[in-house]
Amino acid sequence: MEKIVTRFAPSPTGYLHIGGLRTALFNYLYARANGGEFLLRIEDTDLARNSLDATKAIIEAFEWVGLEYDGEVVYQSKRFDIYKEYIQKLLDEGKAYYCYMSKEELDSLRAEQEKNKQTPRYDNRYRDFTGTPPEGVKPVVRIKAPLEGYVKFKDGVKGEINIQAKELDDFIIARSDGTPTYNFVVAVDDALMGVSDVIRGDDHLSNTPKQIIVYEALGFKTPRFYHVPMILNPQGRKLSKRDGAMGVMDYKQMGYLPEAILNFLVRLGWSYEDKEIFSIQEMLEFFNPNDLNSSPSAYNETKFLWLNQHYIKQTPNGELESLLQNFGVTSLESCKRDVLYAALKDRCNTLISFAQGFDEVMNAPSAYDEKMYSKLDRAAIASLGALCDELSLAKWETRNLDELLHSFAKKNELKIGKFMPTLRCALLGKSGGIGVCEALFVLGVEQSIVRIRAFMAFVKAE
Repeated sequence: MEKIVTRFAPSPTGYLHIGGLRTALFNYLYARANGGEFLLRIEDTDLARNSLDATKAIIEAFEWVGLEYDGEVVYQSKRFDIYKEYIQKLLDEGKAYYCYMSKEELDSLRAEQEKNKQTPRYDNRYRDFTGTPPEGVKPVVRIKAPLEGYVKFKDGVKGEINIQAKELDDFIIARSDGTPTYNFVVAVDDALMGVSDVIRGDDHLSNTPKQIIVYEALGFKTPRFYHVPMILNPQGRKLSKRDGAMGVMDYKQMGYLPEAILNFLVRLGWSYEDKEIFSIQEMLEFFNPNDLNSSPSAYNETKFLWLNQHYIKQTPNGELESLLQNFGVTSLESCKRDVLYAALKDRCNTLISFAQGFDEVMNAPSAYDEKMYSKLDRAAIASLGALCDELSLAKWETRNLDELLHSFAKKNELKIGKFMPTLRCALLGKSGGIGVCEALFVLGVEQSIVRIRAFMAFVKAE
């Protein structure tokens, strides 16, 4: 059986965004599920636009989400001698040639073609040139594309693709300064790296016929192709930064978990029955590139947050506490932490919102919600001093605290529906959030009484 070898090959001109990570994930899953290799290649031949920080960010993002690649990272910028060798090979075999057409000549040709409503394309004027080259022109190298017939390939997502040869021209494989072009180096690298399957965005579909021409000219085996539709925003347009097309590490700063990101992305373009939640083990078990969707997927922030909350809930509290330290959350004794985290897991869908919920409990209120305060029962407020006395004697467990509060309200002829908001306002300063009993337990007797007495002082000063 043929060994499956896939690759992810980003250009380091910007940070890795989620569309790129999805492509990497699909390639990773297919290789790993079949005992093959997943390779990482940095396509950094555009030396003027490359960013070392972007390269580091790509590798950092891989490490964060846990996509492990095989072998060393391949950098195209270190392989120019290899490309030069294969360009010379094509020149020597008469499969490529020097083109001395000047920019002015090319512009003139294109203007004439557009005037005649023709598709602008090179006219092969130097394809079989045997004369004396013009002086002062640094030539480019063009590959000889087929003049008739079709360039055909079967796409695993889009089916049979047939491109008429007349739609292709002798495209440039080396610029006048000798640097190789994108479609040439991609084909050479994929062949030399043994890539068997290329899964990538369908914005590369137009490149594929040119790369096949390079494969065939050099006698390389052509890989299988899968061109995945792009991720669109909810309105069906290209995803922008405002819609979610941010750097992958931005999501870490926003409090997303890597498990949620991978689960969210794998469902943007692929499905298995009616499952929505996939562990990485389940992705490996079920993923097949032949099941990739042929229609675009839409970015759904609501679903993304729902998945993130699911994985927050699944994260053990000790591990979650370590993650939350990056968001300013301090450690608690385990019994209090477990009560607080259980309450916050039902309310928070990012680590940031979790940290905010933590702070709202652990930081004493600096003010009291005016709307809530104006509706509080005065009798309930007046009872808080007596409540402090009882709390100081209470057995400090959430179940007992609930019984104590109900018993206290009944004994003082207070409606529990009016008493609990009063206590909540005293402890937390606002409506909403975790339960009053959980708040009492987490804060402990001393801090709870301090906050209640501070609220009583506030009321008295009004």
